[in-house]
Amino acid sequence: MATTAVTDATFETEVIQSDIPVVVDFWAEWCGPCKQIGPALEELSDEYAGRVKIVKLNVDENGATPMQLGVRGIPALFMFNGGEVVSNKVGAAPKAALQKWIDDAV
Repeated sequence: MATTAVTDATFETEVIQSDIPVVVDFWAEWCGPCKQIGPALEELSDEYAGRVKIVKLNVDENGATPMQLGVRGIPALFMFNGGEVVSNKVGAAPKAALQKWIDDAV
């Protein structure tokens, strides 16, 4: 299960109303560190399939949601569970660190 793209319009349905925890990756095409963690998030999406959903929101194309959540730097990762933010992390990290963050948050 690869990561899913979400937009301001689909955020409520895909993230807030999800019945499993969701990691939201706020990213942009021009962001080097965002591209750096992309492959790790794709792998983690497969490894957590059915238990944790990993989605990506392009901040250049969807400005309302990042502004609502106070996203100031990217990549920014937010973990939602039950429609609420339970953890967040800013900046690139190796796959093992991302995996530990997800495990600790759920």
